[in-house]
Amino acid sequence: MYLIDTSIILELLLDQEKADEVERFLRVTPSEKLYLSEFALYSLGVVLLRRKMHDIFLRSVNDLLLNGGIQLIRLGFKDMQDIVHVSGRFNLDFDDAYQYIAAEKYSLTIVSFDSDFDRTERGGKTPEQVLRGRL
Repeated sequence: MYLIDTSIILELLLDQEKADEVERFLRVTPSEKLYLSEFALYSLGVVLLRRKMHDIFLRSVNDLLLNGGIQLIRLGFKDMQDIVHVSGRFNLDFDDAYQYIAAEKYSLTIVSFDSDFDRTERGGKTPEQVLRGRL
């Protein structure tokens, strides 16, 4: 089961270099194995609305969550202490520490293009690494 980082969704929505890799990953992976944190959703909103991509944000919410079956997870106030702890321990920004704790709490593998997860115990995988692992 996989926690999709913001970088993965943005790669696809902004049609960046690895968009095809992300599309393959999302097409092949059953939606019941995919999770998105509430923080990642809000981060997508911040980035896309800043770029005046309002329709794309709303369409992505519909495609990923409402119709796509990706589960939305969240952390509570009590998890903030853990976020601060792993932020200091692994030198992570708040957003990466949030993702890390969400993955830990829900026993998920982080799927991201962010190399900051490489210096953590849980690590992270790119969509291509996940797909190769299935072969």
